[in-house]
Amino acid sequence: MNMLECYGELPDFLCRAAEAPPLRRLKEVGMNCGCEYTSFPMLGALAPYSRWEHSLGVAAIVWRFTRDPKQAMAGLLHDVASPTFAHVIDFLKGDYLRQEATEAGTTRIIDESMELQTALSAMGLRTSDVCDYHRYPIADNDTPRLSADRLEYTLGNLVNFGYRFRDDVAAYYADLAVGENEAGEQELMFRSPARARGFALDALRCSRVYVSDADRYAMQALANLLRDAVAAGVLSEDDFMGTEPRLLDKLCRHRDWADRWRDYCAMRATRRSEAPDGAAGWMKIPAKKRCIDPMVRDVGRASALFPDFGDALAAFLAESQDYWVLGE
Repeated sequence: MNMLECYGELPDFLCRAAEAPPLRRLKEVGMNCGCEYTSFPMLGALAPYSRWEHSLGVAAIVWRFTRDPKQAMAGLLHDVASPTFAHVIDFLKGDYLRQEATEAGTTRIIDESMELQTALSAMGLRTSDVCDYHRYPIADNDTPRLSADRLEYTLGNLVNFGYRFRDDVAAYYADLAVGENEAGEQELMFRSPARARGFALDALRCSRVYVSDADRYAMQALANLLRDAVAAGVLSEDDFMGTEPRLLDKLCRHRDWADRWRDYCAMRATRRSEAPDGAAGWMKIPAKKRCIDPMVRDVGRASALFPDFGDALAAFLAESQDYWVLGE
């Protein structure tokens, strides 16, 4: 899947940097955190969508709205430390709710890449300028504001989940501008109230997928599998910083682990219970609720402007995850 044509042209300096080995690795690290390997309806049918595509998209969005090489490069590099299966490793490390443990190592990776250092030097930039995209509110900001990062994966997943056509998401993108939010910071905002409402409701549909029983169970089950494989000496944590095909090849050289991987891939349904039966595999799985409450420029937040969206967002945020789930 390639959404780059929707976001605008990438300048040459970003295209060259994107081919540095630490970024090329992300071509074989997926955006959907291992869920696409399962047989769950929709999740198992997702088109390929890599961290590399996402990173280029974020960079293109930041470049379009800032024309600042420093901010655009920070957007390009924001996922450079993402491990295989991405946020599954956050689950493995117990970081269910923030899902930021996978950002560790960004500075070291940039510092140690000759290719990235050459690219930065040619632009008059240093590692410290680009290693923390949280510094730049167009690239990233606090939930539920709209940033380039949230925008890219939301538009990409609206297409990938089959919720919208490319022309629909292109229309959302064309309506965006930069404005000042209630905190006095720059933020991506909609100019049209109708577009803002449509995007808000569509983004909430994606949010529900991200914390669906199938999604959460798949991520925790894969985290458990990887943790056990490391404990057994079949994998090492260094394998997480490679690619998914390479890790899976190493795992599946061992018959027992190949069988366990096939069982993971065969999952196609979930059950939930307040009091689970004796079957193995029941889990309670808290997880971060990703959401977006976009602004209409010079008007206000969608949740305040559109009661239907405000009520739906509040209901989503109030939904309990305090129950047991079993994948089958």
